Amino acid sequence: MRALTWQAPNLLRVDHVADPAILNPQDAIIRVTLSSVCGSDLHLLGGYVPAMKPGDIIGHEFMGEVVEVGKGVTDLRKGDKVITISIIGCGNCEPCQRSDFSCCDNSNPNPSATDLMYGQPCCGIIGYSHAFGGYPGSHATYVRVPFADVNLFKVPEGVSDEQALFVSDAAPTGYFAADNADIQPGDTVAVWGCGGVGQMAICSAYLLGAERVIAIDRYPDRLRLAEERGKAIPINYEKTNVHEALLELTGGRGPDRCIDCVGMEAHGTEIDYAYDKAKQLLRLHTERGSVLRQAIRACRKGGTVSVVGVYGGLLDKFPMGAIVNKALTLRSGQQPGQRYAPTLFEHIRKGELDPAYLLTHPMSLEDGAQGYKLFKEKTDNCLRVVFKP
Repeated sequence: MRALTWQAPNLLRVDHVADPAILNPQDAIIRVTLSSVCGSDLHLLGGYVPAMKPGDIIGHEFMGEVVEVGKGVTDLRKGDKVITISIIGCGNCEPCQRSDFSCCDNSNPNPSATDLMYGQPCCGIIGYSHAFGGYPGSHATYVRVPFADVNLFKVPEGVSDEQALFVSDAAPTGYFAADNADIQPGDTVAVWGCGGVGQMAICSAYLLGAERVIAIDRYPDRLRLAEERGKAIPINYEKTNVHEALLELTGGRGPDRCIDCVGMEAHGTEIDYAYDKAKQLLRLHTERGSVLRQAIRACRKGGTVSVVGVYGGLLDKFPMGAIVNKALTLRSGQQPGQRYAPTLFEHIRKGELDPAYLLTHPMSLEDGAQGYKLFKEKTDNCLRVVFKP
């Protein structure tokens, strides 16, 4: 089969590779019909996530058709149209039993790397380095999905492929971000980052009861979408002092809930950005924390900061004093999409959510390297590139 493979930082190539095979009775093989790029894939592309090897297949947000199932799969049949939650849950361990699928104890066959870094082994993630299981990704003709009954969801009637695709990752990540923020009716919510996840976090915040959502980014096309499709109040941080604007919009209190949808490669205009970038380039720490610091500083006293932007390791100058002295709650995590997929499909069926607008650049897999360049540089109003293997 053909697959888009990582060769070195900022170097991708389409290769002929072996087709996947059933390795476990609970596996399924999916013929990929749509596979989207994601902002967290850029961390792989740039070499910020360790344990990548030349030839690794990337991609984790996808949908397709079931072509083969293992003997232990009970809920799926050949020909089913499905989306996949790439954060792999086994369904049986204690975290999965409480619906914390992204904390699964059993889905990572290479637990030592994350055990050393984080204190306990983390779950497996499709297409996201050998530290998270070494699973081949979805920018390919076929992909193997473990624990298929847990991680695959049939696409309901009335939901288009373009809508369903983003129930794989962007929509549940944004919904999880809003849910984790503990939004109460009447709250003002600030969202940093207006890419695919940020757009879904904005829409989800309203679904969960927010009165106002403020969207923070620097790209005019993304801010326009946040305003037009998400009904958010846009702030361009290159033209506006974000902290002062947030205080003004909230009568001096700050937003009730702040959501970081950016993560380790945050951009900024203040001195901490230059400091972070220099230390990151020198590998003295791994994260650029401009957005996280800004969200913590802006959040009102007693509020909640929700973090779904990917962070991988160590961050300097973390404002712990603000968290303690303002009595903030900080919540984070990889998305447990298995918890949210049925709810999101229902919102789509009712016309309350339509993530299809995230798809701006459909491409063939052969154009994969160019697609990632376009997505990374955010040119041509690119929000999401989607490959059709």
